[in-house]
Amino acid sequence: MSSVLEESPLLNRSLDRTLDRANSDVVLIVDDVPDNLSVLHDALDESGYTVLVATSGEAALQRALQARPDIVLLDAMMPGMDGFEVAKRLKAMAETAHIPIIFMTGLTETEHLVAALEAGGVDYVTKPIKPKEVMARMGVHLQGARRARQEARQAGQARNALDAFGYASITVRMGGAADGRLIWQTPLARELLMRYYGTSAPQTPEPVLAWLRSHLADAERQVEPPRLAVEMGPRRLTFRLHQQTGDGGESGDAAGRGDWLIVMREISDDAVVEAMSLSFKLTAREAEVLYWVVKGKTNRDIGDILGSSPATVKKHLERVYAKLGVETRTAAAGMAMNRIRQLHPQFEG
Repeated sequence: MSSVLEESPLLNRSLDRTLDRANSDVVLIVDDVPDNLSVLHDALDESGYTVLVATSGEAALQRALQARPDIVLLDAMMPGMDGFEVAKRLKAMAETAHIPIIFMTGLTETEHLVAALEAGGVDYVTKPIKPKEVMARMGVHLQGARRARQEARQAGQARNALDAFGYASITVRMGGAADGRLIWQTPLARELLMRYYGTSAPQTPEPVLAWLRSHLADAERQVEPPRLAVEMGPRRLTFRLHQQTGDGGESGDAAGRGDWLIVMREISDDAVVEAMSLSFKLTAREAEVLYWVVKGKTNRDIGDILGSSPATVKKHLERVYAKLGVETRTAAAGMAMNRIRQLHPQFEG
């Protein structure tokens, strides 16, 4: 039989071992006076649910992150952080945003019920609580949550498969409490975003978010927007807006709302630099200078990229001219580009 797991330090260390998810749905009940709901506890326990309890808003957030319950029964009116605020915070965190929340409230005024739904609740029950009614409501929402988890697993498998082919992907949620948050990333995407932007989930890099916002209207009309690219030396990271994957649990009526899948790919021209070095018998630094000349950079730009002065770049370039047997920047770039196209046809100059 399932058990009622109270708040305790031991739970923090052994929660994953305690929860039998294969045979039991996990319910988190949040109420500052849980004894008032003892009949509900017993009914859920007897029906095979694993029941967790939190007696404050702060404890609810911690417990939800630890246990990732399948559903939350949330008291609306609690001292300190009330249920409305708890719901908003749960929906704002990528790890818990998917969990359905049913409010338990003694308030029946329309404005309070609307506030519960706006805070992220999918349903509400009024006190005094009727266990059979609660379980009937839970059954509906748990069924939907199971479908969502299955879809998420399938999507996750597909996205992780992209990593194996050198692609990475992220999902950014637009609209609602989690607007602009990065809610999903593959392992390769995590590595690339940290390397290029120094950011990690749930933060979406500002340039990426600005690019996404500016092209949402086109994307919704099935018009693929121009790709975003960021360079780091001879490497560059490109972003392609792939598709809208769902409504993110928010109303899909507003333009731009939903979860947007972005596919990323890092393209490295290290091999191009090495090929120029071997083909023209250049030093590694001379090959780098010639690479950036082909890319249309000025001596000052190249100096900034390579961490040297424009005068030093000019000296390297003079040696490049001598080895290539040319006298101008344009001629050197043209000769290098012809050789690159022979060896690396995919190179984007």
